[in-house]
Amino acid sequence: MDSQKEALQRIITTLASKNDEIQNFIDTLNHTLKGVQANSSSILLELDEEFDGLYSILDEMKESMTNSIKQEQARKSQELQSQLSQCNNALENSEELLEFASRSLDIKEPEEFSKAARQIKDRVTMASAFRLSLKPKVSDNMTHLMVDFSQERQMLQTLKFLPVPKAPEIDPVECLVADNCVTVAWRMPEEDNKIDHFILEYRKTNFDGLPRVKDERCWELIDYIKGTEYTLSGLKFDSKYMNFRVRACNKAVAGEYSDPITLETKALNFNLDSSSSHLNLKVEDNCVEWDPTGGKSQENKVKGKENKGRSGTPSPKRTSVGSRPSSIRGSRDRFTGESYTVLGDTAIESGQHYWEVRAQKDCKSYSVGLAYKTLGKFDQLGKTNTSWCIHVNNWLQSTFAAKHNNKAKALDVVVPERIGVFCDFDGGQLSFYNASSKQLLYSFKTKFTQPVLPGFMVWCGRLSLSTGLQVPSAVKTLQKHENGMSGSTSSLNNVMQ
Repeated sequence: MDSQKEALQRIITTLASKNDEIQNFIDTLNHTLKGVQANSSSILLELDEEFDGLYSILDEMKESMTNSIKQEQARKSQELQSQLSQCNNALENSEELLEFASRSLDIKEPEEFSKAARQIKDRVTMASAFRLSLKPKVSDNMTHLMVDFSQERQMLQTLKFLPVPKAPEIDPVECLVADNCVTVAWRMPEEDNKIDHFILEYRKTNFDGLPRVKDERCWELIDYIKGTEYTLSGLKFDSKYMNFRVRACNKAVAGEYSDPITLETKALNFNLDSSSSHLNLKVEDNCVEWDPTGGKSQENKVKGKENKGRSGTPSPKRTSVGSRPSSIRGSRDRFTGESYTVLGDTAIESGQHYWEVRAQKDCKSYSVGLAYKTLGKFDQLGKTNTSWCIHVNNWLQSTFAAKHNNKAKALDVVVPERIGVFCDFDGGQLSFYNASSKQLLYSFKTKFTQPVLPGFMVWCGRLSLSTGLQVPSAVKTLQKHENGMSGSTSSLNNVMQ
């Protein structure tokens, strides 16, 4: 009966997963269909605009060339009309002179005849008919303004849609996720020397597999990538996965998107639990600050009491890695007395994790480490066998020490600006690093018997927390060497829970 129920439950889980996959595909198809309709309408409008632009240019060219022909016609006509007018006047004067000369032949009186002959001679000398050019100043040829648009017609007949680059292919083998950086590599299915650049788009998601249309973040874009590889650096991994897609662009147009790829970007994300922190601490999601005026009257009521029952309201944020919605920490009182402590809101119960802490420069005292959920409300980090930490004291006398079970080991290193915390729950290791140089500060070796919570103590200062970080590659490398060098920490690891 039980085995049948388990088999049926697996079938139900498989069917539910398949239904979710099909529904996502239906959403994708509907989204694509709407995109086809919207993009087609947009392209048709652009096509109308382009042809209207061509028609406008042709109309302008026709008007300009028509004006040129009319201007040439007017110029030649004016020249010929002027020449014609001059010739008519010259002909009229010449005919009059010819008639006068003919009449003069009939004059009998010698003296009068000589006078007339002289007049005719003078008038002939001055006659415009003898100064005229009898060659037309312009011809009737207009061939210089003829056109032949055969080449242009052939060119117009070759009009076609823009050559669109093919979709690139993302190479999963060459893609790399490390040190909160993601390197995406791709290639073209065939050589295309007209490609000018690439566009890379990415977005965060908590769903494996194909990108989802609904309930997803917007794609972010990186443009003008000249190579076929790009590295996104300085990312906060606050989602389980990231989707990536690439498209190629020539000088005119962008091509199709590549098939999307989903890369895992899982890292520990947690906030500080203000519901159980000390009342003298002002807590935000990723910051905690000492507040000497915080809840003094409430603290006075509980001073001197022993750490007994576990009353109070469970923190709504208290969750475990891998099952954030459910609370595994249980109810607890606020830290009080001299335990200026705040814990993370997410318990660690498996895997390797890393986060960083930065202290305000003039912070008088602070601790960074881990604790079991059973840490008492009066307990200070490192002073019980349920907590481990490194402690920095800048009050009166500066000290830097690793603490556990009320034992301390002085650390002969410079306190870094940022402290990196590495927890290997399954391997029973807690290590602290200089977050900038990755120098190892100290390591605890133990066997964690229950889930642990990131813990922080601060007095007269402020701590800032950075989560969503992968275990750095340098830390992974150092861990391999350090696993065989635990002698320096044995003095604090005699009593473990």
